[in-house]
Amino acid sequence: MLDKTIYKQILNASFNAPIDVEFWDGEKVSYGDGEPIAKIIMHEVIPVKDIMSHASLTFGEAYMDGKIEIQGDLQKLVTTVYNSKDSFLNSSKFAKLVPKHSHTEKKSKADVQSHYDIGNDFYEKWLDPTMTYSCAYFASEDDSLEDAQWNKVRHILNKLNAKPGEKLLDIGCGWGILIFTAAKEYNLEATGVTLSQQQYDFVTKKIEAEGLQDRVHIYLEDYRELKDKYDHVTSVGMFEHVGKENLEAYFEQINHLLVENGTALIHGITGQHNGAGVDAWINKYIFPGGYVPNIAENVEHIMHASLQIDDIEPLRRHYQKTLEIWTENFHNVSEEVISRYGERFYRMWDLYLQSCAASFESGNIDVVQYLMTKGPSGTDLPMTRAYMYQADTKHGVK
Repeated sequence: MLDKTIYKQILNASFNAPIDVEFWDGEKVSYGDGEPIAKIIMHEVIPVKDIMSHASLTFGEAYMDGKIEIQGDLQKLVTTVYNSKDSFLNSSKFAKLVPKHSHTEKKSKADVQSHYDIGNDFYEKWLDPTMTYSCAYFASEDDSLEDAQWNKVRHILNKLNAKPGEKLLDIGCGWGILIFTAAKEYNLEATGVTLSQQQYDFVTKKIEAEGLQDRVHIYLEDYRELKDKYDHVTSVGMFEHVGKENLEAYFEQINHLLVENGTALIHGITGQHNGAGVDAWINKYIFPGGYVPNIAENVEHIMHASLQIDDIEPLRRHYQKTLEIWTENFHNVSEEVISRYGERFYRMWDLYLQSCAASFESGNIDVVQYLMTKGPSGTDLPMTRAYMYQADTKHGVK
C-alpha cells in the first residue's frame, strides 16, 4: 500500500530514539536500536495528504479521536520527534504559512474565554492551591509546585524593586495571586486586568472576602483600553495571546502605562530560534489566536517601544518541570475529567500538557522573563543583580 510506504519513510526520519510502530493491518516495525521508549499503534489509515497539509493538526486530531494510540512515554515520544531535524514537526516539507488571526478586542475576549472559562473547577482539579496557570520557579529541586508558584510571584516582584505605596498593574492577572501578593506582602496598590469572566468573578469575590477593596482592584477589560499610569507593570503568560501583528502595540502600551523610569517585568513563552511561532493543532483546540514570538522579535519590539532592557532570564527547565507536575496531577483526576467532559476532551488536554512539556524539554520553545525600564536601563535599580536574590531570601524564595 502506497500510504504505508510513505508512512514508513516519514517515520524513519522522525525519531532519534527507539520507537515501535504497529500499523492498521497488524504489521509491526521497530525504528532505532534498543529498548523502545514508546509504541505507536495506528488503528486506521490516516491519509498522507492530510499529514502533508498540516502534520501536527492531523496527528493531534487522530490522537484525540483514538485513531492513534500511544503506549509508553508520550512526552519522550514527542521530544524525540522535536529533536529529529527531518521529522514531520521540523522538516520544511511540512512547513506551512503562518495563519492570519484577528486580534480585535472582541475576538481577543472570545479567544481568552474559550480557554480560561472552561470552568474554575476544571483548573482546580490539577493546578496547585494558588490557582497559578503559568511557569513556576523551582529555587530548589525539592520545591513542591505550590512552593514554586509562590517563588515565581515573589521573584517577579523582587526584580521590580518596588517601594511600599507604589502602584502596580498586572496585565492578564489570572486568578490574582500576583496582585494579592503585591498588596499584602509588598504594600503596593495592585490592579489586575483580565478578559476571563470566571477569573474576574473569582478575584472580585476574593477581594471582598479579604477586605482589600482599597488596595486590590480588578477590571474585566482589554489592556489596550487602560489609561492610568503605574510605577510597575507585570504580565505573565500574556503576550503569547496578542498575536504577531499586535506585539509592537503591546510593548508600546506597556510604555504608555508606565511612569517615567517605571519598571516592567514581562514573563512569557519565547522561541530561541527562528520558526513559525504557531502550531495549527494548539491554535485550533487550545489557544485560538496564539503566537509564540522568538527572543529577537521581542527585543526588537521592546526597543521600538522606547523601553530598555535591564535583565533577561530564561526559565525553560522550570516550565518543563511545571508541565510534568501538571500532567501527573491531570492523570490523577482522569476519571473525573472523562466523566464530565468526555474521553476526547481528556485526550486533547493530555496531549497538550505532554507535548508542551516535550517542546520545552527539546528546547523547541523557552520561557523568558524580561525586566525593562521606561527610560535609561536600571535608573532606579541597584547596580547589580544581588538585590534580586537578597529580596528572594527575605521573602522566602528558597
